[in-house]
Amino acid sequence: MENRYPNLFSTGKIGNLVSKNRVKYAATETNFPYGDGYVSDREVAYMEAQARGGAGIVTTQGAYPDPKGEGKGFKGMMAIYDDRFIPGLSRIAEVIKRHGALSCIQILHCGREGGVELDYCLMPSVVPQRLSYFKKPREITKDEIKRSVEDHIQAARRAVQAGFDMIELSGIVGYLISTFISSYTNHRTDEYGGDIKNRCRLMVEVIQGVKAEVGDKVPVGIRLCGMELLDDRGGNTFEESIESFKIAEEAGADYLSVTIGWHESSIPVITRDVPMGHWLYVAREIKKVVHVPVMMAFRQFLPHIPDKAIGEGAIDFWEACRPMIADPELPNKAKAGKEDEIVPCIACNLCFSRLYYHQPIMCTVRPSLGHEGEPQWGYYGFPRVEKRKRIIVIGGGPAGLQFASVAAKRGHDVTLYEKDERLGGSILLASKVDAGEEELLRPINYLVGECSRVGVKIHTGQKFSLEVVKSHNPDAIVVAAGAKIKTFLNLPQDSLYTPEDIIGKGKIPPAKSIIIGGSGVGLATAVFLLRGGPYELTIIEEASRLGRDVNPFYLWRFVQILKKNKVNILTNSKVLGIDNGKITVSTPKGEQSIEYHGVIMAQRDDCAGDFNHLKTLASEVYYIGDAKKPRRLNNAIHDGFKLGMII
Repeated sequence: MENRYPNLFSTGKIGNLVSKNRVKYAATETNFPYGDGYVSDREVAYMEAQARGGAGIVTTQGAYPDPKGEGKGFKGMMAIYDDRFIPGLSRIAEVIKRHGALSCIQILHCGREGGVELDYCLMPSVVPQRLSYFKKPREITKDEIKRSVEDHIQAARRAVQAGFDMIELSGIVGYLISTFISSYTNHRTDEYGGDIKNRCRLMVEVIQGVKAEVGDKVPVGIRLCGMELLDDRGGNTFEESIESFKIAEEAGADYLSVTIGWHESSIPVITRDVPMGHWLYVAREIKKVVHVPVMMAFRQFLPHIPDKAIGEGAIDFWEACRPMIADPELPNKAKAGKEDEIVPCIACNLCFSRLYYHQPIMCTVRPSLGHEGEPQWGYYGFPRVEKRKRIIVIGGGPAGLQFASVAAKRGHDVTLYEKDERLGGSILLASKVDAGEEELLRPINYLVGECSRVGVKIHTGQKFSLEVVKSHNPDAIVVAAGAKIKTFLNLPQDSLYTPEDIIGKGKIPPAKSIIIGGSGVGLATAVFLLRGGPYELTIIEEASRLGRDVNPFYLWRFVQILKKNKVNILTNSKVLGIDNGKITVSTPKGEQSIEYHGVIMAQRDDCAGDFNHLKTLASEVYYIGDAKKPRRLNNAIHDGFKLGMII
């Protein structure tokens, strides 16, 4: 089985170092440290899990190099601006190398996205922020540029003292180095502005300064943007981006990491609508003009994709970031031929979005993220229960499946009933909404496999009944039956539709329809309809904005689709009544009467009240997922996991 991915699991060389394979866990912020820059136990345990999982190179989160915090972009960001941080950083280097991986530390000045605890950020030129949570820009002076170069050099010295094998610089997405490279944010007229060569001057000075400090024994790489996707704002051309990689190599970079887009890009980059492997053509073009190893992450979630890319010469190393957040054991499992046991990343970007709320990263599909050092969370195996219980699970969606697998791993006797022929619950509908959404079925398939591997007894196509429950004489019943649609309008049945009618059963509502409920379910239904043809839709939402429960990466895309199709959106609005083919709505601008031919009910409610009678059949009755409270996929999976831990 070790030859299943021969390219991925061959040795790789960077500078004078040899890695055991071509898998590099790529840097991501975690917000696990304490907020004062020091390394936390939680961070060390997380990084050890990444190394233990089999990657050849493991990269830390970015550490900011300046004492003022101008480079600090996240409140929980790690620091490297003073020698007092070396002991904590050494702990990370040690646990990485303990498992045979090369330890790599990223030095990151967040630039345009920095100054999180200040009232400004530093940039080469004052260019207004397009994202509201970034600080007001201030132009960096020449003296400050020189100081920043020296900050990077001293950070590199500390990294070597801490025991790291490799150093990575970050010049991407709006961080300091990238803002100098890009014509979008660099309008300077001195030697740091002008053509692409001058705009790369800061990058060159940092690379050369760091290389001179650490010597040839410690490879120094840099992450750069292969395609900014900022052309509409005066950003770099593709040719200029490629040139920046050539200049970096000439300056002494030992490897180059190719990234795509900025956080301000108006084109999807890392969402599910981007096909896996799509961006490899960018790396392929860069590989043609440089001679040092080229790495790339970006929508390569399945190991056969980077294995093929390495074999074809498009890249030299696979940078696995989100896939290894979801499952640090991905390399080991892939090498052993256990791909069906890999916890699958679904590009939901929950991990990423939480950073900008200054919260620790969280993973939809792996609730144990951030708890690797806590045995009760089961990352290295769950503690077995002292008393085995007979447990019935009602519902085979993500919450029910996740609970069943965890409870069975702990030693309980678990039987699950699903009324439909297929497992998956509401995810079966969500997977049909738009391009790429079929990836949402991946965690369902994984959880079904987990249940099978630990002996959960699953019955599909069998509706819950009291007789069935009584026959098991259960100690506990777990209700994971999903949500139900609210019905509060007295509408003729031929005018009333639900998301399940439309997405699941193929019913076609009239072209002039009203969707009541602008949460994720209502928006998904609208997008599904608009994919099939023209509709004259109105969405009525009681909250102040649409999609409060939708990840910003996907909400942005949904809203663009609605605007393009001229959907009438009414927020802060409430249905007052219905009569003669018209709905009366209270809006901030007063009452409106809207004509309709069909009404789609997309407001959900829990179903707990429908199962109150179960309390007479078992001493313990629990509700999880949408049955407890209608929310999102991450809530369902985390509900099931946490109950499985403690039941």
